[in-house]
Amino acid sequence: MSKLLMIYSGGTIGMMRNTDGHLVPFDFKYLLDHIPELKLLPHEIETVSVSRPIDSSDVSFDNWKELAGIILDHYYDYEGFVILHGTDTMAYTASALSFMLENLSKPVVLTGSQLPIGDLRTDAKENIITSLEIAGKQAGGKPVVPEVSIYFEYKLLRGNRTTKISSEHFNAFDSPNYPPLAEAGVEIYFNRDLILPHRKDIFKIFTDLSGAFAVMKIYPGIQESYFSILDSEQIKGVILETYGSGNAPRLKWLQNKIKHAIDKGVHIVSITQCMHGKIHPGRYETGRHLYELGVIPGSDLTLEASVAKMAYLLGKNLSHKAFRTAFMQSLRGELTE
Repeated sequence: MSKLLMIYSGGTIGMMRNTDGHLVPFDFKYLLDHIPELKLLPHEIETVSVSRPIDSSDVSFDNWKELAGIILDHYYDYEGFVILHGTDTMAYTASALSFMLENLSKPVVLTGSQLPIGDLRTDAKENIITSLEIAGKQAGGKPVVPEVSIYFEYKLLRGNRTTKISSEHFNAFDSPNYPPLAEAGVEIYFNRDLILPHRKDIFKIFTDLSGAFAVMKIYPGIQESYFSILDSEQIKGVILETYGSGNAPRLKWLQNKIKHAIDKGVHIVSITQCMHGKIHPGRYETGRHLYELGVIPGSDLTLEASVAKMAYLLGKNLSHKAFRTAFMQSLRGELTE
């Protein structure tokens, strides 16, 4: 029997409809009243709520710090953790926690639902039950999935490889460039060769995230004024969403803006706008000029993982060379090197 902690942070999953049909939060202390099947699991399950559950659209660095702090405070009391979270920013939170929870060697599974737990057709029950099963799964006295993941609609995905793909379907998430860590059917099948190895160093958290960066998207007809944010002294990093395998228009003013920003120490990272595939520096002439200027290729990072990794590495106050090296490395299985 594993001892598991379920952390409620807010979102649709923790809602019920009142007599007027409006969604209202319910007290998670009474979770078993809504999912009596949890009593059948061979685990000891305890619950805790963040100080102020929120709609995930309101998530901030402070919310991530609180979640990391809860896990740190209870790390040695439980074998695994399940975080109930709103779907809109779940992939961002999973990506952030994957970096913030340093030397993690226990499961942290995020899940949620598209329909409230009190609805007749809710997907919440299956997502919660299977997430707890996965968090409690051990082999040889060790957890099977010692990393941050997302479980949704019969698939377990690496947290920092995941993106939300639908606001309407139960199959709301995908991991476009990495296979599922597990798939749930009659049995739960674990793709063990894909799961991160156990870490032996002492668990700790890093919470000095920096928001001194911007996300910018390349699009046809882009104007120079759009890049005026690069002139701000507060901006230390930029995530540049480029075309295809890392392409952008060969505009002289764009090259000058990027070169000036990099020369003054701004870290500019290129990721692809495509769902599948990765950055290939120099494959096309329209991409080569970016990397000759010093733009950092982001491989197949999702936007969510790019945001989390940027905040994490900027908070480390690394030199430009060390930042570039770290961003191009797979620190938590977030990219293909």
